[in-house]
Amino acid sequence: MSSREGMSQRNPQLQRRLTRTQTMGNIGDSIFDSEVIPSSLVEIAPILRVANEVEPSNPRVAYLCRFYAFEKAHRLDPNSSGRGVRQFKTALLQRLEREDDPTLMGRVEKSDAREMQSFYQHYYKKYIQALQNVSDKADRAQLTKAYQTANVLFEVLKAVNQTQSVEVDQEILETHDKVTEKTEIYVPYNILPLDPDSANQAIMKYPEIQAAVYALRNTRGLPWPRDYKKKKYEDILDWLQAMFGFQKDNVANQREHLILLLANVLIRQFPNLDQQPKLDQRALDEVMKRLFKNYKNWCKYLGRDSSLRLPKIQQEAQQRKLLYMGLYLLIWGEAANLRFMPECLCYIYHHMASELYGMLSGKVSNMTGENVKPAYGGEEEAFLKKVVTPIYEVIDREAARSKREKSKHSHWRNYDDLNEYFWSVDCFHLGWPMRADADFFCKPMDGFQGDINGETKPPKVQWMGKVNFVEIRSFWHIFRSFDRMWSFFILCLQAMIIVAWNGSGQPSAIFAGDVFKKVLSIFITAAILKLLQAILDFIFSWKARRSMSRHVQLRYLLKVVSAAAWVVILPVTYAYTWENPPGFAQTIKSWFGNGSSSPSLFILAVVFYLSPNMLAGLLFLFPFVRRFLESSNYKIVVLMMWWSQPRLYVGRGMHESMWSLFKYSSFWLLLLITKLAFSFYIEIKPLVGPTKAIMEVHISTYQWHEFFPQAKNNIGVVIALWAPVILVYFMDSQIWYAIFSTLFGGVYGAFRRLGEIRTLGMLRSRFQSLPGAFNARLIPLEKSEAAKKKGLKATFSRKFDVIPSSKEKTAARFAQLWNKIISSFREEDLISNREMDLLLVPYWADRDLELMQWPPFLLASKIPIAVDMAKDSSGKQSELTKRIKSNTYMYSAVCECYASFRNIVKFLVRGQREREVIELIFSKVDKHIEDDDLVSKYKLSALPSLYDLFVKLVKYLLENKQEDRDEVVILFQDMLEVVTRDIMTEDLLSIFLDPIHGGSGHEGMVPLDQQYQLFASAGAIKFPAPESEAWKEKIKRLYLLLTVKESAMDVPSNLEARRRMSFFANSLFMDMPTSPKVRNMLSFSVLTPYYKEEVLFSLPELEVTNEDGVSILFYLQKIFPDEWNNFLERVNCLSEEELRGSDELEEHLRLWASYRGQTLTRTVRGMMYYRKALELQAFLDMAEDDDLMDGYKAIELNEDQMKGERSLWTQCQALADMKFTYVVSCQIYGIQKRSGDSRAQDILRLMTTYPSLRVAYIDEVEEPNQDRSKKVNDKVYYSILVKAALPKSNSSEPGQNLDQTIYRIKLPGPAILGEGKPENQNHAIIFTRGEGLQTIDMNQDNYMEEALKMRNLLQEFIKKHDVRYPSILGLREHIFTGSVSSLAWFMSNQETSFVTIGQRLLANPLKVRFHYGHPDIFDRLFHLTRGGVSKASKNINLSEDIFAGFNSTLREGNVTHHEYIQVGKGRDVGLNQISLFEAKIGNGNGEQTLSRDLYRLGHRFDFFRMLSCYFTTIGFYISTLVTVLTVYVFLYGRLYLVLSGLEKGLLMQPAIRENKSVEVALASQSFVQIGFLMALPMMMEIGLERGFRTALSEFILMQLQLAPVFFTFSLGTKTHYYGRTLLHGGAKYRPTGRGFVVFHAKFADNYRLYSRSHFVKGLELMLLLIVYQIFGQSYRGAVAYILITVSMWFMVGTWLFAPFLFNPSGFEWQKIVDDWMDWNKWISNRGGIGVPPEKSWESWWEEEQDHLRHSGKRGIASEIILSLRFFIYQYGLVYHLNLTKNNQSVLVYGISWLVIFMILFVLKTISVGRRKFSANFQLLFRLIKGLIFITFISILAILIALPHMTMQDIVVCVLAFMPTGWGLLLIAQACKPVVQKAGFWGSVKTLARGYEVVMGLFLFTPVAFLAWFPFVSEFQTRMLFNQAFSRGLQISRILGGHRKGRASTRNKE
Repeated sequence: MSSREGMSQRNPQLQRRLTRTQTMGNIGDSIFDSEVIPSSLVEIAPILRVANEVEPSNPRVAYLCRFYAFEKAHRLDPNSSGRGVRQFKTALLQRLEREDDPTLMGRVEKSDAREMQSFYQHYYKKYIQALQNVSDKADRAQLTKAYQTANVLFEVLKAVNQTQSVEVDQEILETHDKVTEKTEIYVPYNILPLDPDSANQAIMKYPEIQAAVYALRNTRGLPWPRDYKKKKYEDILDWLQAMFGFQKDNVANQREHLILLLANVLIRQFPNLDQQPKLDQRALDEVMKRLFKNYKNWCKYLGRDSSLRLPKIQQEAQQRKLLYMGLYLLIWGEAANLRFMPECLCYIYHHMASELYGMLSGKVSNMTGENVKPAYGGEEEAFLKKVVTPIYEVIDREAARSKREKSKHSHWRNYDDLNEYFWSVDCFHLGWPMRADADFFCKPMDGFQGDINGETKPPKVQWMGKVNFVEIRSFWHIFRSFDRMWSFFILCLQAMIIVAWNGSGQPSAIFAGDVFKKVLSIFITAAILKLLQAILDFIFSWKARRSMSRHVQLRYLLKVVSAAAWVVILPVTYAYTWENPPGFAQTIKSWFGNGSSSPSLFILAVVFYLSPNMLAGLLFLFPFVRRFLESSNYKIVVLMMWWSQPRLYVGRGMHESMWSLFKYSSFWLLLLITKLAFSFYIEIKPLVGPTKAIMEVHISTYQWHEFFPQAKNNIGVVIALWAPVILVYFMDSQIWYAIFSTLFGGVYGAFRRLGEIRTLGMLRSRFQSLPGAFNARLIPLEKSEAAKKKGLKATFSRKFDVIPSSKEKTAARFAQLWNKIISSFREEDLISNREMDLLLVPYWADRDLELMQWPPFLLASKIPIAVDMAKDSSGKQSELTKRIKSNTYMYSAVCECYASFRNIVKFLVRGQREREVIELIFSKVDKHIEDDDLVSKYKLSALPSLYDLFVKLVKYLLENKQEDRDEVVILFQDMLEVVTRDIMTEDLLSIFLDPIHGGSGHEGMVPLDQQYQLFASAGAIKFPAPESEAWKEKIKRLYLLLTVKESAMDVPSNLEARRRMSFFANSLFMDMPTSPKVRNMLSFSVLTPYYKEEVLFSLPELEVTNEDGVSILFYLQKIFPDEWNNFLERVNCLSEEELRGSDELEEHLRLWASYRGQTLTRTVRGMMYYRKALELQAFLDMAEDDDLMDGYKAIELNEDQMKGERSLWTQCQALADMKFTYVVSCQIYGIQKRSGDSRAQDILRLMTTYPSLRVAYIDEVEEPNQDRSKKVNDKVYYSILVKAALPKSNSSEPGQNLDQTIYRIKLPGPAILGEGKPENQNHAIIFTRGEGLQTIDMNQDNYMEEALKMRNLLQEFIKKHDVRYPSILGLREHIFTGSVSSLAWFMSNQETSFVTIGQRLLANPLKVRFHYGHPDIFDRLFHLTRGGVSKASKNINLSEDIFAGFNSTLREGNVTHHEYIQVGKGRDVGLNQISLFEAKIGNGNGEQTLSRDLYRLGHRFDFFRMLSCYFTTIGFYISTLVTVLTVYVFLYGRLYLVLSGLEKGLLMQPAIRENKSVEVALASQSFVQIGFLMALPMMMEIGLERGFRTALSEFILMQLQLAPVFFTFSLGTKTHYYGRTLLHGGAKYRPTGRGFVVFHAKFADNYRLYSRSHFVKGLELMLLLIVYQIFGQSYRGAVAYILITVSMWFMVGTWLFAPFLFNPSGFEWQKIVDDWMDWNKWISNRGGIGVPPEKSWESWWEEEQDHLRHSGKRGIASEIILSLRFFIYQYGLVYHLNLTKNNQSVLVYGISWLVIFMILFVLKTISVGRRKFSANFQLLFRLIKGLIFITFISILAILIALPHMTMQDIVVCVLAFMPTGWGLLLIAQACKPVVQKAGFWGSVKTLARGYEVVMGLFLFTPVAFLAWFPFVSEFQTRMLFNQAFSRGLQISRILGGHRKGRASTRNKE
């Protein structure tokens, strides 16, 4: 196939764009041209790159390079058969012709050959010799690039010399030999430069890396092939490559992978590794154990010996282990799509490891008599071609079948089927080498037979069939997967009805003999349900029978037989328990003879019947026994377990600990008791009395033709009454689950200390303990420090010591971390410069200050207040001290200011005399402070004067200008005067009578006029002060402390900054593991799949306006006004206009906007915080005291001086490289690059900004055919990893931004065979590293402060949670799109409650959390060997993420949830986007219902855990479906009662008239409809985290913004898509766009999207309610009744009008007019091939029925049966016409059908007439139409005149016939092939269009009416968007003309 389907349907224009780009004839005009190359000419890209690189320095050489590239292109594809090759060659040739003469003139040498030679030598000297012996990473990258360039230059040089017949100089040849040798060594590397010259790189100096490298290079004793050319540094992976034929780049990739894996495990186990690197056996064993656990389990399961055999000698054993591990990783690294089939990899590995052992032990082959050799040889790509490709082709063939059989999973084998083939010993029949004729490879025959429905039957022969499980599309799966739950509810219902029906009706009645006996009949029901389950298992597994072993087939058969036997035995023995048997027992007795009663026989039978359940119950109480039995492979145990469940490789031993079991069992016991009590007293018991009364009444008069007048006990009424109640009984468990989960989740959250710090006030109050918390949580423990306490006491009180001022290092560490967080806030524009200054702690610790320096926002206004207090103290020392010390921060501020004042004055004063005076003054003051008599001795009333002078001094110091020196001198003199004259009055004499002034007594006193000359001499004061960063910071801080007069209570003012700060501070007090040092932490990777979403907004995208004149940029400025102002401040601009001048500022603007959208740029920035955090933490771990005190910022600022390999900065970076990798899998980056797509340039820009970012993509390369007969070129696919080529260091030359290929691994074919996203993840997963893998979607974000906690989180992997270690760590998410609109707010609240309170409860106590999307962290080695991080089979794995959780749980993993760390996530923000998302999730859940994973979980979990699993996965959707179904059943039941006249007859009975129970039961479920159920967990979580007052106000606000409308509407979306998927399939990935919804959706768009899911259903319910309203005489007074009908009317209104209510500008008159014209055009357009659904109603209508084409007979039959409900209206209503005169004859119904056929016949006649006569017999046709019209009017007149037809009759006729027509339409669509053959399809289409027009008019009219009133539009805008935007919207309309004018003038310029 030429192109594959990706995440969504690939854009067909993408391929074509390539050609267009290249026919422009401007190739090479852009710097990016070397990338815009047809895929078949990919080899010339390096030459064009070199041409671009050398062009600035030598254009002629560039020309020669391009000329050579052209020649090479012609050689590669002489026929120009590749796509776009001809255009490319033409364009390149044109450019060469254009450049020949100009470049020739600029040539220096005489000939081109000389020019090339001299340039080559010049290049070698300048770029290669200059960079020899580099240790720096960037220089190493430059050297690599220089060698590659030199190689290309030589290639061109050789070609030029050949052309001109010139010999190449010997010197150049020698140089080239050196270059060639080095080029092989210097290849672009990923993380580890493993070439011999790079041993001095910082990362290669780490002993753990060296140990792993040395161990791998031990190739002693390995038998190399004879013809193998050895290299200098050979390792065991090279040997594996030589023997087994792996690809070179795969080997390079896995070599680095294995080294990093071993190094990280080694250093974690031996933190103090000595400098003699040696790989320890224990580290090796740990990796071995984790890597081969699945393989060993597989061997045990199949009863085979593992191939991992080790020699006795330890040295050899180490080598052998490394060989085994290397072999597995190499197989995995090249397995492509086979990675989804872990046991298939086990099979391949088993045989290859066996061969490896044979080769090393010198075994001789039995077949050949020679030494054992690999079956598939060691030639190049042997493994790919001979092992991977044959199996890949099987997957490919099955995927092709899946496209034909869209909804029938039973007709093709998915990844699971193919993998499960290897779960049986039969897989060994495949042999090794694998037999091509094995059943696994058997190709299905393509001779498909079509039947009348246009379906395809599966081939009869040669198809192996499904394996273990068949995914059949049926509602029965709901019962089959969770049969124990349904049986429990059905039996409880039966028991409750029996108890309520008999005796007193109280639960105690069960102890009465007869009642108890009747209750015992539940065992008979249980046996019948067991039989049903056995039969379903048998039928549903039929298509997998071929792959089943005999004993499995026997088990299925015996299950059916034994269940059938019990269905006979139990009723017979039960009948004989009665003396006077009731009806049912009497019948049985009459069959078997009326013997005497023997109750003991039944009891015995029941005991026997229950014996397996009793055993299961016993094992349930001892989970560890159950775990052992299930995991055991002993034959006797296997035999015992055989009956209870089929033996499977997965789903064994999943049971939890006793404590967990107790917790979740208690939860469910409480819930079930509550639910059953409610059901009994509220739903069932009140219904019994009325039911008995109804059954006793005999009704003989009917209002229609009753077909069963003889029916006993009014059975129809009883069904109509009980059906909705029973449905509510089955559904309300979900309501109880919502209530209980809210309560338990809330309590759990409180215990986890959530919401303890939720406001700035709370943060301030606890800020003193924050540094302690920082150090306890984020700084590794020193050895001397003891670990913190755990247990209950720790849960209730978590205190951290306040850091004493003496602990300099601790305070310094806090400062570095805190400041990094605050500066990240500033970079993100969440805070302004002033706020940043107020929040920062000094970077450079001031060692002269013996105290903790708090951020100024805590100390703001404290100094001015303290100065005032001192002024007013009037000599009362103790009172002043008490007042100042009562506020810790004030005391701290006073101490710090005094200390800083002293230090600054002492630092500035340099003159001898002056210093003596100053020293004396300070010594006096210090003494008085010590003696505590400062206030009494000094006059502090003058303190404000000194304060003012000091503030002035600090101002001068801030500016630090030479010209202010005189002012500073005067200031010092003034300050001295104030101190000596106004304050220190008592001490004045003693200062100036001091002996140092010479003489004695009064003689030595300095006259005052001389005193003024102090400080005036030249060197007396040091001003301007020598500036350093530390000094500047100190002065700025002091200035803030002195001058900020207002309280900084609102700092930071940005709500997002507040939320993040308070959550982060709060999380430090939560329970998290202590952090290890960076070097000892677990390493991890982040993987982001990307298709073609937005990377970075372009300026035109930001500025383009919608119809309202609102652009994205304008919209963002209104939504984030404070962040916009902060941004302008950051880039030093005052307005948007100033940004326009420079490219750099425009780039900043694009980034600012992109960081607020759901773009890849935002995600990458967020994830790269991990790296920044690791660099900072590595610095704090490694820094010596001096470095620590200087601070991290000093290192960052002096980056250039820190380049040496031993420098701290380089080491921090090396550690970050070792611990963290980020791979973005940009699936079609290669295609985007070649087609010149701007997204490719944006992705490259990201790689350049973040040099450690890696991009993986799937490259699709055409191989040109030399054979002209072949029309189409073959395509080859590669998995490629690239990085940015770093620009030249210290170079002023403008370099080009380019990427470098690191690894290029060939694939067996197109990678996307299943669902796009998991396949995209799978191809890139081989490039990830480490032990953890975080899967991140491209609509996510991350924060600096959260990244700091990552190493703590990863420690969870090495901590047991209950009985096992975690395999997935769940994280909470913060939904950042909530501020966009009210819908986005509802959605974000709903999502937030699920990812917090919901998942908290799922993980603990319920133990059923799975993987729901993306910030979870996987245990990488666990999942790497068990099928990856998602499943990829087409359709069935549509919700690919949750299957990773299912898979993990089934394979004995453990999924936990942690709330002390969060990741940002974007959600859809417009109704249409949200609905598409809901549709995708509904589809996904429909497919989950059919899946084997859910079936296995439902059967392998114990009963209570199975309940948890059901209610938290598909149960929610089933309950939603049942909710809507209940409304239908209730209304159709009422319709039956009303139209048949039964209700009228029954209302005469008082017992029935006063019955309220149905209403009460239905009222309980109406809460679900209105969406209150969604609000419960939401309110609890908001209450917990932000306070219950906030929760209440938000709840009220949500009601005012119509949240119930939104939730009720989404109820319809979920129901429709879930139900349709189960019935017909049609699930597909729906891209939602994730943009900003600032546009108005057209009426036709809304109609297309919601017509079938909401509008049709809403109109049907409305019809039911109207009929009921007209004809029913129901209990109108009852409040419950009103609640029900109100909730139903609410549902109808919501389903019909919500899309218009939530549509921006939905009620604007002009928009309404445009929409109407657009809709008319759409509805009348004809369809046809190639006409898209959005252009024509016909195309849309055909597409809307697409699901029916693939539905199969069962789906068609169910569709027809469901459509029959529309005929009830006509049957019932025709008897209620005045016309029929109470005639109950069936003839009346017959005549009504005659009328319908007459109408249809007339319509058909008109359409035929129009076709036949309208052209030639225009007049005749008009006459016929006129006659028909006159006839119609006459008939109507006669009917009114004679039988007295009334207006009501006309309405009733419309109500009767409209649904019938719709029903006929649905049936016709279901039977399309038959209708088409009959020739009626055109008529059906016409009728359908008529219905659509009527529906459209019905919906459009109220909307248009409301649009008349302008205030409606105003109200809607207020409701829909936050107020800032509402204001902005009005302004923008006023400015609309001005804006457009400005845009047009710009265009003219």
